[in-house]
Amino acid sequence: MPELTTERLVLRAFTAEDFEAVHAYAADPEVCRHVSWGPNTVEQTRTFLEEMVTAGGQEDRSSFTWAVTVAGAVVGACSVTVSSAEHRRGEMGYALARTAWSHGYATEAAAVVLEFAQTRLGLARVEATCRPGNAASAGVLRKIGMQQEALMRSHLIIRGRREDSLLFAAVS
Repeated sequence: MPELTTERLVLRAFTAEDFEAVHAYAADPEVCRHVSWGPNTVEQTRTFLEEMVTAGGQEDRSSFTWAVTVAGAVVGACSVTVSSAEHRRGEMGYALARTAWSHGYATEAAAVVLEFAQTRLGLARVEATCRPGNAASAGVLRKIGMQQEALMRSHLIIRGRREDSLLFAAVS
């Protein structure tokens, strides 16, 4: 798992020792309000971390999820997945603890992951979605150079309700 660094952040592989920090944000209803997972139970967080630790040791992979850290403390996650190797297309996403909101960390993490996707994975198109009501996430995607392409109506089911998504993409 390659480590990525920015001016203020280190994105690294998850470890079992990250449980408390991960569960703190993954169990927070406000953090999970706009996503299709969570709020996590203890068991769901444990399963997530076990999957991340196992994936972190794999050489040949198409999905990368980093622990986003500030001064060594885990404050969230950022990921990219190759959705089509043939078409050089991928998807990215991120989630940060409420304590990490409004500091520019999501923008920093997403920018370095987008750069990794384009340069190291050779992806020509990277997509991301967010709910129309999540102005902060839409702002992050715009700041890293992604363009809004569509409103996907009734795209996801989140806690039993059909939800729309905004589709953003970066094309290189």
